[in-house]
Amino acid sequence: MTRNIIAILRGITPPEAAAAAAALIDAGITKIEVPLNSPAPFDSIKAMADAHAKDALIGAGTVLSTDDVGRVAQAGGRLVVSPNCDPRVIVATKTAGMQSWPGVLTPTECFAALKNGADGLKIFPGSLLGVEGLRAIRAVLPAGTQVYAVGGAGPDNFGDWFAASADGFGIGSALYKPGMTLADISARADNIVAAYDAARP
Repeated sequence: MTRNIIAILRGITPPEAAAAAAALIDAGITKIEVPLNSPAPFDSIKAMADAHAKDALIGAGTVLSTDDVGRVAQAGGRLVVSPNCDPRVIVATKTAGMQSWPGVLTPTECFAALKNGADGLKIFPGSLLGVEGLRAIRAVLPAGTQVYAVGGAGPDNFGDWFAASADGFGIGSALYKPGMTLADISARADNIVAAYDAARP
């Protein structure tokens, strides 16, 4: 069973990338992003894509330019996540045949993202909008719009976000911090998945 969780591996390095991805996949997390402000991020994306492209949706986070979209595609990534809503990045991502998940916070940004072809919306920072804000925005979004909460969403409040209509989550430091062992990553991933499964309606 796959979960609507995007693992955010900020700070991961190429030598550990493929093994970390394997640990996440084994736990049931099959969407993985390497933020581009990590060390040699495209090398990490390539290592993970080469090893696990059949089993996981792998790509980049903190994607801010169309040039970076092209580099993600060249590395074998199929997922582009941004902290902001830049129509040029969304269009370039879709033109390259990848999934686009821009960061949004307002109705204006939500509709701009969808108009330009985004596959889903990343509410960021989720803690700023909150569950009540998501409920309000959901009332006007097109039916079926996928909305993930990122920043302020975690195992302690998955249930609250689900109740407010969130479809999934992006999880960063609760899953991975630089220097963690594979055993640490596996244990955290197992805990996140267990909390997600328990909270899911």
